[in-house]
Amino acid sequence: MQLDLYQVDAFADRPLAGNPAAVCPLPDAMDWPETEVMQAIARENNLSETAFFKAEGEGYRLRWFTPGVEVPLCGHATLASAWVLFNRLKHKADTIQFETLSGRLTVSRDGAGMVMDFPANPAAPLAKPPSDLAAALGGKVEAAFRTTVGNGFLMAVYACREHVETLTPDFASLAKLDQGAIIATAPGGSTGYDFVSRMFAPAKGVNEDPVTGSAHCVLTPYWAGRLGKRVLKARQVSARGGDIGCRLDGDRVHLSGVAALYLEGRITI
Repeated sequence: MQLDLYQVDAFADRPLAGNPAAVCPLPDAMDWPETEVMQAIARENNLSETAFFKAEGEGYRLRWFTPGVEVPLCGHATLASAWVLFNRLKHKADTIQFETLSGRLTVSRDGAGMVMDFPANPAAPLAKPPSDLAAALGGKVEAAFRTTVGNGFLMAVYACREHVETLTPDFASLAKLDQGAIIATAPGGSTGYDFVSRMFAPAKGVNEDPVTGSAHCVLTPYWAGRLGKRVLKARQVSARGGDIGCRLDGDRVHLSGVAALYLEGRITI
């Protein structure tokens, strides 16, 4: 059996930047593959996420896989899936509805880009940063937070952008922490960004994710409260890097960005 596959660089206006995601649309007449098959395809692609979607009702059912596990929420692969629908599969409406493990998510056209409507995932402060967190990430952690619902995140706050940019994490130690993924963040300083971040998930098979939409569901409520503003400009300062527009709207987060096609072809399974 052959299936179409697209590789799209999300949160980037050109290929070879942002966060690459593989997108595999499933034909209407095809039943969902076994989970083990989709996991094997994701492992073969060896990207931080592979997305599968199939028409359902007035929208689509969307699932995401890292090389190691299925995850309940992924921003950049959602953006990439919407790009494929808008630009290759000629979705006519200006909004796409995805049914997911995190409920209904919508993606809307916004000029040359797209806006995703996601659930906010606020993190609660910890009394003090865990000592093993600072040792695994490197550098002094100013404060630490942990999410209690949805994707499991541990967030480490640093004093300045340079501290986050120069982290050299011990991925083996990070994988042993009792949390699914770890965010490092700091004020944007003089860069023109409100905040910067990096995200690590070695326990899920992704040492460092280049640009992470789901992490910004955690970051947006935190920085909105700290800075006293609902609309923020964020930069994920990985080696590839990417820009994300963030807006807090009650218990929802609107994340905006662009995407660029890198590859399209067919896979054989």
